[in-house]
Amino acid sequence: MSHHINDLSREFNPGITHPLYLIRSGLYRAIRELAPRLKGRVMDFGCGLKPYRPLFDVEEYVGVDYRGEGETYEQSVVDVFYDGRTLPFPDDSFDGIFTSEVFEHVFNLPEIVTELHRVLKPGGRLLVTCPFAFGEHEVPTDYARYTSFAMRHMLESAGFRILEQRKTGGGPEVLAQLRIVYWNRYLLSLLQPIPVVRTLARKCFFTLNNAMALVWSRLLPRRQDLYLNNIVLAEKC
Repeated sequence: MSHHINDLSREFNPGITHPLYLIRSGLYRAIRELAPRLKGRVMDFGCGLKPYRPLFDVEEYVGVDYRGEGETYEQSVVDVFYDGRTLPFPDDSFDGIFTSEVFEHVFNLPEIVTELHRVLKPGGRLLVTCPFAFGEHEVPTDYARYTSFAMRHMLESAGFRILEQRKTGGGPEVLAQLRIVYWNRYLLSLLQPIPVVRTLARKCFFTLNNAMALVWSRLLPRRQDLYLNNIVLAEKC
């Protein structure tokens, strides 16, 4: 089990040699800072492998997911499956809800946000993250990207009050992250027949681009109209 947790930690809180270092490290830091704001009985909606479970010090942690086709992860860690429309819990069942990088994969999102509001206790908190600037992934169930304004409007319309709203990454990180993903998928893959060379090329390319993005993000004017992730902490009114 510890080996499994360590593997997840390396994937979702990776080092600078990882191709998704820029997007995942910023996401991990934000979740780590905000996770203590959720207490009691917490639902992880769209839990997958529950990679962020160690960050939450709560009484009960319930992983909920949709049993869809083409999933690539082991679903034995899911505690409860739902049908894609209705969460199988009574009203006011949870003190907190956490959902990370899931909203973009939900086609009927306004309907689901209403369901999340229903099963949350009055005053309960919702911590949600979703990408803004990132390529299509988990195809074909990647349906949308949401601006910070869309996130606020959608949550407030469902009866939530925004407590805190953040963005991770800026222009330099976005450009570097997209460049790394492109090279990794379409160019470095050409070195597949030479594993040693491919591994060395990947490590060097990822590390150099990640490091340069961190440098440029400190030197250039700080703008966040182009960014990697939305992070929102909200409360049920």
